[in-house]
Amino acid sequence: MTLSDLAAYAEEKLHIREQHKWADFPGFSVLADPVSGKWIALLMRQWDFDAGREIERCDLKCGQEALRGVYPPYLTPPFRMKGRQWVGVRMDEDTDPETVCRLLDKAARSDRGYAIVLDENPVKLSSTYADTPLLFTAASLESVDPDAPEQILEMRKLYEYGDGSFRQKNKNFYRQAKYMECYTDDRPWNGQLRRYFPCYHDLNLPQLRGYFTWRTRLRAGDCRPTAEAFAYIYLYELLCGIGTAGPEDTLAKLRAFEENYVNPGYGDGNMRKNIRRWMPEYAVLHDLPPETARACADPDLMAQDLALAALSMPQEQTDETLFDALCAFAGEKLTQSPVMADAERGRHLFAALWRTAMLKTAGQLFTDCFGERETHPWRPLSNAVYWEETPQPPRQYVLNPSRRYECRGEIWQEERYDPLRFDRDRFLALLHEGDRQLRRWLKTGHYLREKREEAWAAPYAAALIAAEEKAAREAARPKINIDFTGLDRIRRDAGQTRDSLLTEEELAESSIEPEPTEPAFDGLDAQHLQILLKLLRGESAAELIQNARLMPAVAADTINEAFYDEIGDSVVEYDGSTLTLVEDYREDLTRILGGTQT
Repeated sequence: MTLSDLAAYAEEKLHIREQHKWADFPGFSVLADPVSGKWIALLMRQWDFDAGREIERCDLKCGQEALRGVYPPYLTPPFRMKGRQWVGVRMDEDTDPETVCRLLDKAARSDRGYAIVLDENPVKLSSTYADTPLLFTAASLESVDPDAPEQILEMRKLYEYGDGSFRQKNKNFYRQAKYMECYTDDRPWNGQLRRYFPCYHDLNLPQLRGYFTWRTRLRAGDCRPTAEAFAYIYLYELLCGIGTAGPEDTLAKLRAFEENYVNPGYGDGNMRKNIRRWMPEYAVLHDLPPETARACADPDLMAQDLALAALSMPQEQTDETLFDALCAFAGEKLTQSPVMADAERGRHLFAALWRTAMLKTAGQLFTDCFGERETHPWRPLSNAVYWEETPQPPRQYVLNPSRRYECRGEIWQEERYDPLRFDRDRFLALLHEGDRQLRRWLKTGHYLREKREEAWAAPYAAALIAAEEKAAREAARPKINIDFTGLDRIRRDAGQTRDSLLTEEELAESSIEPEPTEPAFDGLDAQHLQILLKLLRGESAAELIQNARLMPAVAADTINEAFYDEIGDSVVEYDGSTLTLVEDYREDLTRILGGTQT
């Protein structure tokens, strides 16, 4: 059982809402009597750094009589509260929901008390009285109705009291449900019945026959309102595979029940919330395809998971996907920025801002904003009556890149990003500072005020703008394509032309093949281009310079002058003996000479 289950029970059954009173301690909350305002429970969620998981506990104002004699190990002295009225409860997989809810009922009754009105003079009693459970047996049923169906009587005999735990209750329900799987009846019952975790054992004979009559009609397509307990018993049956052809059919029937029973208003919001919680949990338990589980899960939660995955791997995302992920946590304010006047460019700039910051922090920014995936206890279907005949085998289940489950020794754990670890202020600070600088750079919209606490994000926004300006300059430059593989062909063609023009005597006297004339480049003739190409290939240009009868220093000046407008610096150097390439500009020269003519 979890604290969320206890809070849901308090709201649904006792009309008491969980109150978060302390902003500095978000893990602490209280349940208070709506009339007197007095606390009846203190709920505590705290992170155990040694164990690496969240622990849940609560203090209940139910009196320490619960600690007398032999009592369950999850009941302890109070953790925070003082006095003999308080009892502590450790919330884990061994905690019996029925016991804890009964103690909460007692806490609520003891604080409110009861009033008897005699002659319009109210007298408040100092004592409170709990309901006395009535135990039904097959014999008592027969005495109530001699026409009691034999199958119901036999079903009652299948109940085993055992240790009285919630686990025992679930097992009894499953055994009885399998026995009654195909039973039909025709004895309606139109009363109201509300109970936490209802099962067959909680119903008397008229109620049992009324439930099976309602179920018979429902299976035939006649969906009509009924007692809340009946609706939940039917849902528990589906989760246990009663009346279904398999796990896929169970999910289909759960969806149909939500559509045909809850949507028309027969069931309340809590029933809808429970169904939507149970469906993805059921899909994981029965190892259905992840896409099936995702389709059943809360769409907002799945959207958040996908956004986290995109933000953690920004280089693999399109601008649109990454921008949508940013908006998932930044809200509508990002879409309303003047930077988004050109929507496509705006998406690119904000996406590039996140990529730049992630690259420069080696991904640490994501961890700073959203933490790391952490392992938490996971108790699927813990707020339902559910039983499995076969224990769960050890396995892993990946729901999406941000969330996965693992079962070991029938104990489930969930690995996910914990919203309690999210630093939304840091995340928004990066976007705000980026938005501020982008507005000034684009000269659009009203400017934002610079915030001192966001100074850490300023270098990332500045780096983005510098990269965008550099990209714009490069896009404006003409690109020249030099096909290095074509040089040999040019030489061969030039040689053939030369040979056709020379006489035999000239051919005999000629021992050196002239170099062909290469294409010029921005004031650079073929000879100087050949010198530069040799340097780019890592070869020495000394022989080429000597054969052309050039001065190395003059050749260096000629090449540097040709590329000064493009590079803004010397690309070759002459130290008095050797002409060398400035390595810092090798990539730029290769890019310029290897581009496409535009």
